[in-house]
Amino acid sequence: MNIFLKTPVSKSIQEVWDGFDEKLFKALAPPFPPFRLLRFDGCLTGDKVGIELNFIFFKQIWESDIVEHQKTDEEYFFVDKGSRLPFFLSTWQHKHRIVRENGMTYIIDDIKYKTPNIILDFLIYPALYLQFLYRKPIYRRYFKA
Repeated sequence: MNIFLKTPVSKSIQEVWDGFDEKLFKALAPPFPPFRLLRFDGCLTGDKVGIELNFIFFKQIWESDIVEHQKTDEEYFFVDKGSRLPFFLSTWQHKHRIVRENGMTYIIDDIKYKTPNIILDFLIYPALYLQFLYRKPIYRRYFKA
């Protein structure tokens, strides 16, 4: 499954890249499920991020490794790949792109995931999509002129 969201922002690629830090990561968290940050190394290859999701009656650990990052004049990106995932996910890859197109800067969330079965893929799609749609106004607020 794939989730793709593109958000225009008012800062340069470099300013947006500089803002991808622990403070932004915490601000992007949707209200449910609440999480506790266990680890945030950054957004460079080799860095790791870990959270504990609290689903009220149970908790799940989610760990991701930053497996790639790159900077060019027109795009900065990094890719996080799930290494320890909640039970409802079998694979996770999230490419965070910051691109310059036609004089505008965009943040692109390009997510590919799989669950243990195809039916669950479709069942959790709306929840995951809404969790990332939640980020759009936060990105715009963080990176406004």
